[in-house]
Amino acid sequence: MAKLVSETYGEALFSLGMEKEAVDSLMEEIISLDKILEGNPGFSRLMNHPDIGRDEKLAILQTVFEGKLSDTMYGFLEVLIHKGRYGAIDDIFTYYTDRYKAFHKIGVAYITSAVALTDGQKARIEKRLIETTQYSKMELHFRLDKDLIGGLVIRIGDRVVDSSIRTKLEGLQRQLMKVQLS
Repeated sequence: MAKLVSETYGEALFSLGMEKEAVDSLMEEIISLDKILEGNPGFSRLMNHPDIGRDEKLAILQTVFEGKLSDTMYGFLEVLIHKGRYGAIDDIFTYYTDRYKAFHKIGVAYITSAVALTDGQKARIEKRLIETTQYSKMELHFRLDKDLIGGLVIRIGDRVVDSSIRTKLEGLQRQLMKVQLS
């Protein structure tokens, strides 16, 4: 199966960062660039416009970013424009960010609870997740869902731990339905 554009270019950028010992500084640049591009959606539309030629796009890139980015990041953006892959920049940066987090053993957890959690509860959850996973640091995202009734649902990657009361009640209901049918 062919690699996705985001994986191919994201992996190339990550490898370049490893080679130049610039993984962390490239991540900082990606965060900054994301903010700039998010705040200026017209720039991306301009860089993706089919009627604007490659040379014009390179001139725009030079005007906006030359001297403001590392040579590595600036050169990478030039390659994206030369290869006609600028449209995948968001996905490429997402891939790089995921690789960066894996490299630094940073886990990303999505925690859903029925009630707002205190800072102490959040800290205990983070501590427990670090103890029970291979991660040395956790990036936690909290969300409320009153339908859970109580308990937590924790998702890390494709793993889900559901200790919500709603799920327990649904399981109990299924068991009772089996008993009634017998």
